[in-house]
Amino acid sequence: MEIKEIVVNDYLTKSNLPSSDYVINPYVGCSHGCRYCYASFMRRFTGHKENWGDFIDIKKCNKKINLKKISEKKVFLSSVTDCYNELEKKYLITRKILKELVDSDCYLSISTKSSLILRDIDLLKQMKNLTVSISINTLNEKFKNDMDNASTIKERLNTLKELHKNGIYTVLFMSPIFPYITEWKKIIEESKEYVDEYWFENLNLRGSYKKDILDYIKDNYKKIYPKYIEIYDQKNNNYWETLADEINNYCGANNIKYVNYFYHKKLVEKKKESVKNG
Repeated sequence: MEIKEIVVNDYLTKSNLPSSDYVINPYVGCSHGCRYCYASFMRRFTGHKENWGDFIDIKKCNKKINLKKISEKKVFLSSVTDCYNELEKKYLITRKILKELVDSDCYLSISTKSSLILRDIDLLKQMKNLTVSISINTLNEKFKNDMDNASTIKERLNTLKELHKNGIYTVLFMSPIFPYITEWKKIIEESKEYVDEYWFENLNLRGSYKKDILDYIKDNYKKIYPKYIEIYDQKNNNYWETLADEINNYCGANNIKYVNYFYHKKLVEKKKESVKNG
């Protein structure tokens, strides 16, 4: 792991994401090394030559977060890293940021794959408007281990339980959904007693990791490999349209609160157009 400390002028960055006004990324890079991570594109802008998952820049900032600037705004922690990656144990950057945000009336959303977030439950319980999402896209530990170096699925489910028990609004972020692999109904049945809301996001394959994921499917899930080619090379969207209908019907019938982010790119473009037009 290549580790270095960098100085930044501000932790806040204006966001183009559809559901946030600002993002905070305490680190550049991520030790989880998710094979499907869209954030691997960051190497183009940071000059890192290492593989995704093999470098971390620790962001140091002496400037306090401007709480007036984010008053009643939506703030997302984090968009291109996991704010609870392994280095957070030592550097405590995320905890420092949370201490500054305790007195804010912003709408804070934290997303992570790590049980380390439970370390900060004392601060999380003081937040006025907080949502914590834990990413889970399988109940199969082997598949999870093939895809990332983050907390086990068992640990993530336990994290959701503990957060919920402490009165924190919990989201299970089913992302990314792997076609014909992610058993989304089983995940809901396993977790529905301690999850307030579900978010769904489809697997997008582009850039350098597309070939890696397709090769993995070819080697490990030969029977469904042709279906992946149909979805990702032939651009057939029928699978996602059908799945969206199934999720809608299932969640509606079972009174499950959810958000579907299958069309995330369109939502981003819509927000950009909205900002452009004032």
